[in-house]
Amino acid sequence: MESELQNLPPKTTQTTQPESVDESSLTKDDRPLLKPDPTNPQLQVQSQSSSSNPSIDELEKKYAPYVRHDVYGVMGRGELPWTEKVLLGIALVTVVPMRVVGAMTVLVVYYLICKVCTAFSAPNREEEEEQEDYAHIGGWRRVVMMQSGMFLSRVMLFVFGFYWISEAYCPIDLNANSNNEHGSKDQAEELERPGAIVSNHISYLDILYHMSSSFPSFVAKRSVAKLPLVGLISKCLGCVYVQRESRSPDFKGVSGVVNERIREAHQNKSAPIMLLFPEGTTTNGDFLLPFKSGAFLSGAPVQPVILRYPYQRLSPAWDSISGVRHVILLLCQFVNYVEATWLPVYYPSQQEKDDPRLYAENVRRLMAHEGNLILSDIGLAEKRVYHAALNGNNSMPTVFHQKDD
Repeated sequence: MESELQNLPPKTTQTTQPESVDESSLTKDDRPLLKPDPTNPQLQVQSQSSSSNPSIDELEKKYAPYVRHDVYGVMGRGELPWTEKVLLGIALVTVVPMRVVGAMTVLVVYYLICKVCTAFSAPNREEEEEQEDYAHIGGWRRVVMMQSGMFLSRVMLFVFGFYWISEAYCPIDLNANSNNEHGSKDQAEELERPGAIVSNHISYLDILYHMSSSFPSFVAKRSVAKLPLVGLISKCLGCVYVQRESRSPDFKGVSGVVNERIREAHQNKSAPIMLLFPEGTTTNGDFLLPFKSGAFLSGAPVQPVILRYPYQRLSPAWDSISGVRHVILLLCQFVNYVEATWLPVYYPSQQEKDDPRLYAENVRRLMAHEGNLILSDIGLAEKRVYHAALNGNNSMPTVFHQKDD
């Protein structure tokens, strides 16, 4: 609309000269000091950028994996019906305070358990990569940390309104196209232990679900290790911390550490299994982004898991909404839902072991087929462009499609 208005010619008004004219008005020139120069390249660029601003419909079509479709609209800032406002008001004074207290209680309790289990124990250290964890502790300490962690993660999901979790297990036959709810996770791991769990990424809640089901290790920012409460818990999970800068010529990097952990988990049943989100970012849950092949370099079998969050009011997907706003709105939902589909352990062929990109793409296509997900070719870079457009940033960068590991 703005560009259309700019293209309209200015209205001309005719003025009549008064009979008596002031002498001072004869020397006054009401014309603009500077006239717009149509040959000015700067003005041409500004005109083109304003006229080429994509509409919301165009953005949603181009960046469909990150578009929200719930009641709260774009970025969670849509106009709400009065019924939703009433429900939010009721939840803010009743449900939210209880859930905040409950979540903090669960967090503190598990922190204290981890504190007791790690007392007088030295962490497993990899000085070169600055990795430190307590996940390799054996005996009763590891059992207590795992069992209590799985139980309290499920309690945390309950606090967030996930009262029921629907889980389905596919049969061992990879050619089967239907889910088998009578299967079991033990059956899926009977042939050979996978080195990693490969899951689609929708929300920060994904980690809570996987902690409640298998208590895996995952990749986290280095700063997480220094956070109060959460820092020690992440070490007990055996998180691999992101180290962006190389400190020595022999520095392996995160990919090297992750693949070592995957091989270790594949060969040793007592080692913590890795949880990987190969998409590299979150979506709205209807799409599957390209997989980064770095997670498949080890050539070890993987356990594909597909997550879905059915919703009626607020989507639990953390796609194009701020974290604080999403957490508050999520706490205001009286009931939330999550569905998990465990596919059979994927055993790579020799060709897939030799070609990690082929391995990653085949696992991705299997997950998309079994989970009825739409394959998309965009990634994190396009997500940032979409966010910039939603925030009104007109200087959006040009994105080139690149495949990175």
